Amino acid sequence: MQVVKHINELRTLLDHSRKEGLTIGFVPTMGALHAGHLSLVELAGQQTGFVVVSIFVNPTQFNDKADLDRYPRDLQKDLDLLSSSLCQLVFAPEPNEIYPEPDTRQFNFGTLEQVMEGKFRPGHFNGVAQVVSRLFDIVQPDKAFFGQKDFQQLAIIREMVRKMKLGVEIVSCPIIREADGLAMSSRNMLLDAVQRQSAVHISATLSEANNKTGDLSVEELCRWVIARINENEQLKTEYFEIVNSLTLMPVMSWDEPCVKVGCIAVHCGKVRLIDNIEFTKKSIQ
Repeated sequence: MQVVKHINELRTLLDHSRKEGLTIGFVPTMGALHAGHLSLVELAGQQTGFVVVSIFVNPTQFNDKADLDRYPRDLQKDLDLLSSSLCQLVFAPEPNEIYPEPDTRQFNFGTLEQVMEGKFRPGHFNGVAQVVSRLFDIVQPDKAFFGQKDFQQLAIIREMVRKMKLGVEIVSCPIIREADGLAMSSRNMLLDAVQRQSAVHISATLSEANNKTGDLSVEELCRWVIARINENEQLKTEYFEIVNSLTLMPVMSWDEPCVKVGCIAVHCGKVRLIDNIEFTKKSIQ
């Protein structure tokens, strides 16, 4: 596994791989890696011939500077984890390598960016689009791998690829969870012991909600989830919405002909956690 910090080094190595006829798989990360990230690398290794992982904490997608400052960073630990994975090349640039000049581009994703995360984190998805499009331009991968935990981000990236007519296939990868059900996240390491114990209440509530769709309306279930989460004094729900998986617009009835996903954001102390669940047909019928 090689580690590079500069674009010219990266492109030289990738050009060599392409000349050997290898397809390029790309896993963009912000570091603080865990088993969820490694599952993306594993899938990339299964589907492509050469796997690149980027480690870059992108400042333009943080609308809260304190959140940026708190974000965990440990490059050596990340490299140690990747050394035993299917990753062949790590790109770990400094901010001035990605943004030699300020990125002033403004993206318009319509209603996709106006709900949920976009509503509560203004400017977040513009920053995501800036960095992901920049990384795609640098790496020029055949396939890029993203986790379903960031469900809205996945929809935004797909729309960006469509709008910009980029030649990269976006591969959606399942949520990886801890043994107790908590969705794996780099932010989990910021939780203290009491908060960590409370955080599992999020996934447990979503799972329980999936069994209530035959008894409660969409509106009633949304209210039930929020109240249930907020029963725990460590937790404060920012939003819970049941949405159309393609448009991200709120679902009004279980009868609507679409895949329905429940998306949630919860504050656990100063740590903000997100999760989601696809409601199964069995529970809706």
